[in-house]
Amino acid sequence: MLITGGFDGSAYLAVAELYDPLSGRWSAAGSLGTARANHTATLLPDGRVLVAGGANASGVLIDAELYDTAAGTWSATGSLGTARAYHSATLLAHGKVLVAGGDGSSYLASAELYDAATRTWSFTSSLSTARTNHAAALLPNGNVLVAGGWNLGAGGHAIHARPDRSIEAG
Repeated sequence: MLITGGFDGSAYLAVAELYDPLSGRWSAAGSLGTARANHTATLLPDGRVLVAGGANASGVLIDAELYDTAAGTWSATGSLGTARAYHSATLLAHGKVLVAGGDGSSYLASAELYDAATRTWSFTSSLSTARTNHAAALLPNGNVLVAGGWNLGAGGHAIHARPDRSIEAG
């Protein structure tokens, strides 16, 4: 299990560690190129891990990094089209990663696909309701259901967002 970044109460972290549940031991996994918290980490079919977005003292992040589990190294990969934190990331059946919603300069409805083969991002269908801190689940038909989370309703009050329509995962 790979654990990345975080916030220790006074500083954003760039550390990464591996946990072996069989031995109960932790080991170093290098350092992220950018300290971050509130990001996503997605295990790709080839064993690499995509770390996307998040935030640090500089603000909401647009960059993404890859961890090569075989080599134990980090490398930059293409940047998101929109800076986002508190978003969801879902590995799709064809190996792409859907990143949806989150919090940038405001709550986000936008969604993007990461293609690990080309190391590029592209925008896809947006959520019907902007949201952050939500859940996303890959459905058996290949769509992704995005549910819950928060957004600002009329008058600027936080409201719980209802389930969104499925996003075509294509």
